[in-house]
This record gives sequence, structure tokens and C-alpha cells, in this order.
Amino acid sequence: MGAQKSIHAGKFESVFLAAKIDVNVDFTHKLCAALMLQPFRNSGSPLELVIGSLCIKHPNLFGKSEKLDVLWDKGLYDSNILITYRKPRAEWLAQQSFVIQEVTGSSHGNNLLQKCKHSVSPEIGIHGLPDDNFSRSGSGGVNLCRFSAGLDLSEPASSNWSSKTSIKFENIRPVSDEGRSINRDIHGFPVTCSGGYNDSMVVVKQESRYAKANDRSFSQFSLQIEQGVPILSKCLIFNRFKFVASRGLKLGPAFLLTSLTGGSIVGDIAPYQAFAIGGLGSVRGYGEGAVGCGRSCLVSNNELTFPLVLSSLVHVSHPLLLIQSQMLDGAVFLDCGSDLGSGRHVPGNPALRHGKPGNGVGLGYGLRFKSQLGHFQVDYAVNAFQQRTVYFGFSNLPSWS
Repeated sequence: MGAQKSIHAGKFESVFLAAKIDVNVDFTHKLCAALMLQPFRNSGSPLELVIGSLCIKHPNLFGKSEKLDVLWDKGLYDSNILITYRKPRAEWLAQQSFVIQEVTGSSHGNNLLQKCKHSVSPEIGIHGLPDDNFSRSGSGGVNLCRFSAGLDLSEPASSNWSSKTSIKFENIRPVSDEGRSINRDIHGFPVTCSGGYNDSMVVVKQESRYAKANDRSFSQFSLQIEQGVPILSKCLIFNRFKFVASRGLKLGPAFLLTSLTGGSIVGDIAPYQAFAIGGLGSVRGYGEGAVGCGRSCLVSNNELTFPLVLSSLVHVSHPLLLIQSQMLDGAVFLDCGSDLGSGRHVPGNPALRHGKPGNGVGLGYGLRFKSQLGHFQVDYAVNAFQQRTVYFGFSNLPSWS
């Protein structure tokens, strides 16, 4: 959260080996306020509050339509370096690419075949401490250092369906805010499944997606199934699935969007593998993971957006105002989520120890403003404890050449 502005250095093109190389630079300065969580590292320089990205693309590396992409992202507490090499596929093979990736945060990319990833991030959703009537979550002193290497195979989309299969090895090592390896949280409970300073697992993942749209509605559905396989002696053995079903429907000038997210996990798990409920992408009005965390979860999000006629609000009829009013929408929303009583089955029961309710409802209203400079969104949410939270967001910021 917080205000932000962007400075785009633009796109530069040069000729190298008779091919154009595209370079795009994007820097954004975020104004950190009390609404944002304090970083688990001390900020020693104003540059640490700058996020940015650098993207270099070569469309014909060796003259045979091989593509090379280099992407660098810097976040507030994380950084990401992604190198992707793609070569034309045979008719009987899916799209292939070779990827080297070093990440401190989230990873992205699709059609990836080989990848390595390293990340360090605070574990707020499970071990975070709820505050201000569950509207915020503070650091619980647990951060996760992850290293993974794997193989992804994306199948070409057929009709409305697409699928991806992956296998990866992952090692997870919890660290304190000072960067020291830990195996217990602030209450003395284990933070790993093995009880040691790290967990290892080999995971096979299958993901299927369905999407269909027309002029008045759309439907989306995704299903992810993960299986921990005991290839190595100390690997975790578990089965996890997660689904997301979304439906959008145009109701006259208004638009109704509803989605249902759920999942469950069985077998050997560590606390960090539980489902965290609460936050901006889950139940608004609560902090990240402040509703609860469990082996199972179910979250429903419902939002109705409608155009606001600016001239009727100010009692002025002017063509320019009518044009501008088409870019301003109002919204009302209702979110609810539950751990389905599974919080007590998470090792160490962090939800009970932190006083999380296990169920939560958030409702509110907001504004959506669309312009050539980007999309601005503000939401005002109230949770079941009458605590009020305001969310600000900017998206689709343009790039100037």
C-alpha cells in the first residue's frame, strides 16, 4: 500500500547481429507510510525504497529464431533476475525454454522448462501477529529462505483448456529477522516439519485452466494439484490441491464479479505450508493471514461495480464531464473466508496461539478510476470487529518511449 509514482526511462533499440534488441527500464518510488509493514531488514538508504525493472529481449540470438530474455526486478525487500532462452520447437513438442532464475520474492513466467530460484521473504500469513482488531499483521520473527530447481512443461491450449506440468526440488530454511537460521518460533514451537533447520521436498504439480468469455459474461476455473514424492529419504510426503472459480456477469450498466477459492492439504506439512486467510487478495478488512490459517480453506469474494454519473452529482451537465464520468466506477464488495475448522490441525497451532478467529467477513465500498495515466483504485473495508481499513492501488501505468 502507499502512494507511488513512476519514471520510465523508455525503450531503446540497437542493432546487434542484424537483430533488434529491446531494452525497457522502469523505476518506481514508493512512499512508505505507517500503513506498510516494517521491513525485516533495516533500511539504511533511500534507494531501498525504490523498486524497478530492467528488461532486455533479443528476438534472434543465433540467427535461427532463438529468443533470449533477461529480466531484472527490484522490490522493497526482494530482487529477481530471470534469464530465459527459447528455441523453436518441433511439431510434436510443446514450447520449450531454458531458464535461470534467482529470486528474492515471487517468481513469474510461463512456458518455462528449466528454472532455479532463490528467495527470502517474511512469513506473515502464518506466523504474523494480528493487531488493531485483526486489521493488520506484524512480523512474527520468521522469514523463509527458499531454493528450488525444477522443470516445467506447458501444453498448447486446446479449445478453452490449457495445462502445465512441473516437477521441482525445494529446500526451505527458516531464518530470523537478523538472518540467523532458526527451527522454532517466538513461542518455542517448531517451524519446520523435520524439526531441524530446513525441510526438503520433491513436488510434482499439475495445473489446469479453463476460460470462456462473451460480450456479457465470462467464466474461469483453475485447479492445481501438488504431490510431494519420497524420492529422497528426508523429503516431505503430502498432497495439496487448490481451486479458483470465477464468474463475471454484466447486469445492465453494472458488472458483477464473484469468485470462490478453496483448497486442502494432507500428509506431512510444516506450518508455512498451511493456507493463510485474510488480506487484500483474500478477505479485505483483515491483515494478511489475520482471519486464520489451516490445512483447508474456503474464501468467497463478491464485487459489484457500476458507473458513476458525475453530472448528476454536481448538478452540472457538460459533455466533458460526461466523458470523464465514464471512467469513474463505484464498487461495493463482500468477502468472507474460513479455515473450515482445520486450524488446530496445523503443527503448533499458530492460529490459536495468535488468537485468530478462523472465520471472517469483510464488506465495504470503493472507487475505480481509469485514465490514460493508469488505473487508480481505493477501497474502504470494515471487518467483523468494526475495524476500518483503507486500501490504495495503482495499476496499468504506461510506458513512454
